[in-house]
Amino acid sequence: MALKVALQMDPVEHVSVKGDSTFRLGIEAQARGHSLFQYTPDRLFYDEGRIKGFGRDIELRTDIGNHVSFGDWREVDLAGFDVVWLRQDPPFDMAYVTTTHLLERIHPRTLVVNDPFWVRNLPEKLTVLDFPDLTPPTMIARDPDAIRAFRARHGDIIVKPLYGNGGTGVYLIRPDDPNLSSLLETFATISREPLIAQKYLPAVVKGDKRIILVDGEPAGAINRVPAAGEARSNMHVGGRPEKIGLTEREREICAAIGPMLREKGQIFVGIDVIDGWLTEINVTSPTGIQELERFDGINAAALIWDAIERRRAEQAGTA
Repeated sequence: MALKVALQMDPVEHVSVKGDSTFRLGIEAQARGHSLFQYTPDRLFYDEGRIKGFGRDIELRTDIGNHVSFGDWREVDLAGFDVVWLRQDPPFDMAYVTTTHLLERIHPRTLVVNDPFWVRNLPEKLTVLDFPDLTPPTMIARDPDAIRAFRARHGDIIVKPLYGNGGTGVYLIRPDDPNLSSLLETFATISREPLIAQKYLPAVVKGDKRIILVDGEPAGAINRVPAAGEARSNMHVGGRPEKIGLTEREREICAAIGPMLREKGQIFVGIDVIDGWLTEINVTSPTGIQELERFDGINAAALIWDAIERRRAEQAGTA
């Protein structure tokens, strides 16, 4: 069945053809006969009872430098679409949260992926707190004394913004590092939000594994190896992706969290695992499916669309 699909995303003309997950999902949608409409989050609005977007029909192709063609600008009622993708990049701020409130008004009659209610209520660095046996020692705090006490207990720690992304603002703090107080003061001037501190896992130098889950089931994984002298493995800051499989421990982690993700409509999720410890559950705009396809030949985009089409068929059957 051909679906009308709207992509709420950052400007499609600027994406990486060989790296962007939303682009790959769009290519797969076209291959299945689905039509694509794209708008940016700032062009989403509520208008007298209707949730609308202002954007353009698009056609994608894997031709670097010529990867998209646009139709004319037009205003659409998003309730008239079969699927809306919530795919803009974080930060997970109030602008992002507001888009989830608006899209929640058309879901599930229009299937919003991932479910916007639970995208809002499953922040990546907070959801892991529901699985303390799977995660390294963790603290969420704004109080500098609490964070200092956490460092005194665990030695080397990682400190980062609670709602950050892409490796921005991530610091490795040693037990004798004199800059902790200054760092906490700096964060306090930027934001009133708490920070997250986690015990540093030295095995991160061998890689931070991104595992892709589709409708609660693991599709595969890539390893992200930090650059020399770097504590962060994010590909945005120079982490090197490499081929890797799943361990038994990682399958246990997926089995533990998968039913919750499936129940809450989180069809496309990327979790981060270091040395067998779950550090993040990414539901806002996970990445990694193009690397997974190159390394292992696993077409995660096809698996994701299979799951979406199943849900649409189930909705049609119960209508």
